[in-house]
Amino acid sequence: MKHGRYPFIIGFLIVPLAIYGTFVVAAYLQAFQLSFTNWRGFSPDVNYIGFDNFVKLFSDDTFWKAIRHHIVLLIFLPLITIILALFFAFLLNVGGGSKGGRTRGVWGSKFYRVVFFFPQLLALALVAVIFARVYSPDDSGLINGLLNQIGSGPILFLADKNLALWSILAVLVWQAVGFYVVLFSAGMGSIPTEIYEAAALDGATRGTLFFKVTLPLLWNTLQVAWVYLGIAAFDAFALVNVMSVDRGGPDGATTVLGLEIFRNMQDYAQFGYASAMGVVLFFLTITFAALTLRVTRRDAIEL
Repeated sequence: MKHGRYPFIIGFLIVPLAIYGTFVVAAYLQAFQLSFTNWRGFSPDVNYIGFDNFVKLFSDDTFWKAIRHHIVLLIFLPLITIILALFFAFLLNVGGGSKGGRTRGVWGSKFYRVVFFFPQLLALALVAVIFARVYSPDDSGLINGLLNQIGSGPILFLADKNLALWSILAVLVWQAVGFYVVLFSAGMGSIPTEIYEAAALDGATRGTLFFKVTLPLLWNTLQVAWVYLGIAAFDAFALVNVMSVDRGGPDGATTVLGLEIFRNMQDYAQFGYASAMGVVLFFLTITFAALTLRVTRRDAIEL
C-alpha cells in the first residue's frame, strides 16, 4: 500500500490540476503577456510596447481614485464585518450565559443561524438589484418611501458622491456577515466547553469570556477571515457595476479596479491596458494577503 500511495494520489490530482492550470494559471500568464502590448482584442497582430501601459496606468487619475476606494473598503469591510460577526456568533454560542456550569447561546440560536446565513444563498448580482431598489430615491424605495411618508425627504444614497461608496459598503457587509457568523460559530464550537465552564465557575462575565477566552482561541480563524474579506474588498465589481450611477459614479465616486478593467476592455477595447490593471490588482491582492498573514502571525494556543 505504501508503494502505491503516490500513484493513487497523483491519479486523483492530475485531472483537477490540469483543469486549474488550463483555465486559471494559463489565463494569468496570458494577462501578464498582454499587459506589455497594445492589443485591442480584434486583430491577431500583437505589438509589444514594454512598460508603456504601466507608465500610463500610474499617471491615470481614475486608477488612483479606484485605489483610494479600495483602501476605504479594505479598512472598513473587514473591520465592521468581523466585529458584527463576532458579536452575533458569541451571542449564538455563549451569550445565553451559563446554566448548571454549562454555557449556552441565546434563545432561538439555531433559528438565528439560518437567518444570518440566508444572504449567502442569494447571488451577489441579485443582492445588488434588491438594494438598488431599497436605496431608490422615490416612494418605491424601502428607506426613502418611509422617509417620504414622515416628510423627511429622500436621501440620495447612490446619487450623492459622499454617500455612494458607503452605501455599497453597507451592502457588502450585509451580504458577508452571515457567512462569518457561521465560520466563527464553528470556531467557537471547537473550543472545549470545559474552558468556558471553568471560567464561568470562576465568575467570569460575558465580556471576560469573550476577550480572555473566545478571542485568543479564535485568532487563526480571525486571521483567515480578514484575508478573505480583504480579497473581497479588492473585488466589489458586481455590486458597483449594478448599483452605482453610470457604472462607478457619480463622478467616479464608487469606481473600483475590477470595473475599470471591464470598462477598458468592453467600452474602449484596450485589452493591453486592462491587462496591466489586472496585473497590478493581482499583486496588490497577493501583497495584502502575505502582509496580513505575516503581521497577524502568533504562536498557536494549545488546548
